Amino acid sequence: MKIAFISLGCSKNLINTEQMMALCRAAGHTVTGEPEGADVAVLNTCGFIDAAKSEAIENILALGELKKAGRLGKLLVCGCLSQRYRAEMLDELPEVDGLMGTGSYDHVVAAAEAVAAGERFQDFGDISATTEEGARMITTPSYTSFLKIAEGCDNFCAFCIIPYLRGRYRSRPMESILAEARALAEGGTRELILIAQDIGPYGKDLYGERRLPELLRELCKLPFYWIRLHYLYPDHLDDALIDVIASEPKIVKYLDIPLQHCDDRILKSMGRWGTRETLTGMLAELRRRIPGLVLRTSLICGLPGEGEEEFEALCGFVSETGIERAGVFQYSREEGTRAAKMEDQVPEEVAAQRVERLVELQSRVLDAYNESRLGTMMEVLCEGFDAEEGCYAGRTYADSVEVDGRVWFTAARSIPAGTFVNVRMTGTRDGDLTGEIEA
Repeated sequence: MKIAFISLGCSKNLINTEQMMALCRAAGHTVTGEPEGADVAVLNTCGFIDAAKSEAIENILALGELKKAGRLGKLLVCGCLSQRYRAEMLDELPEVDGLMGTGSYDHVVAAAEAVAAGERFQDFGDISATTEEGARMITTPSYTSFLKIAEGCDNFCAFCIIPYLRGRYRSRPMESILAEARALAEGGTRELILIAQDIGPYGKDLYGERRLPELLRELCKLPFYWIRLHYLYPDHLDDALIDVIASEPKIVKYLDIPLQHCDDRILKSMGRWGTRETLTGMLAELRRRIPGLVLRTSLICGLPGEGEEEFEALCGFVSETGIERAGVFQYSREEGTRAAKMEDQVPEEVAAQRVERLVELQSRVLDAYNESRLGTMMEVLCEGFDAEEGCYAGRTYADSVEVDGRVWFTAARSIPAGTFVNVRMTGTRDGDLTGEIEA
């Protein structure tokens, strides 16, 4: 058969998609990213917040139109949305021929063959026993690869549904991670992006203690140029981990630390670690011990109980700490979470206005950072020539893939994608930097 794959949501979901693609290819099927003309389309969904659910539904309806037109055979939906709404989806979405949960990715071949044969298929395995091993069909550019070191989450934050969709925290064995990392390095990966819902607890469930520092030391022995870390929750940033990040030159001095808020009462109601004082002190200590550190975080506006005073405190915190990059999100009231049942829910229009205000404030922090780079020489990973812009595009260590800005630069010679080059920064543009390679 010809089996098409569409992956929505985060990079962790993308890895599951790549594993399913590899399984289908190994079973003798043709794998494609184009659903038109396919016998089966496999849609790997995100179901984290309302926006992700809407995107998944839109894709299901669009693929349903392809089926109606006779340009697609069957539709198999998997991932977080199907895990969350398995009781409703087959009844309410006739476009869907089969469903798999987040505990059944390794059954994709049987699932695709079953729906192709006309079976109304369902498979929901144990979400806390999902295998994260096995081959992948890498879909990212060869020079940048994701490597998932754990699945699931034990944090159970009040606003978050992920532990109920992806299961408890499960670390992969270190030898398995290193074997995959070696294969990626041999395949040409120059930038390795280590991912999990939270990489900080890595190893505690397997070895009785956190082993991320040891894992990072071993990864740094492999021929990667950059190793990037996503995500590190603040309560796991201990001295041993900070020392490794500071001392290993391959680990980029860029940390994504999801904070969500700074108000003491809001943090407590969310089930998050720390207070404004401890968070401020931690960020200052990180900047002191890791020269050149660039920070990214996630912030939520409109959490239950957030009044104007708490929101203003959050704005002050962003300005005070100078966090260079932030994803600012409107609180999404998700059924099944503790926060959904809390009193003092913030009206959606108020939360939306707060998002706009915080984004504007944080953009000024980013602008100040970009202006501080002008005139300096920075190493840039070239991602290719952009014909529309008439110049090259790339990223510095301060820019993670897809979520941050880019560097647009000119060069008098041809620069292959995946090459690291030194670029002098000469200007800014809509949050990005511009520059040139000096002859």
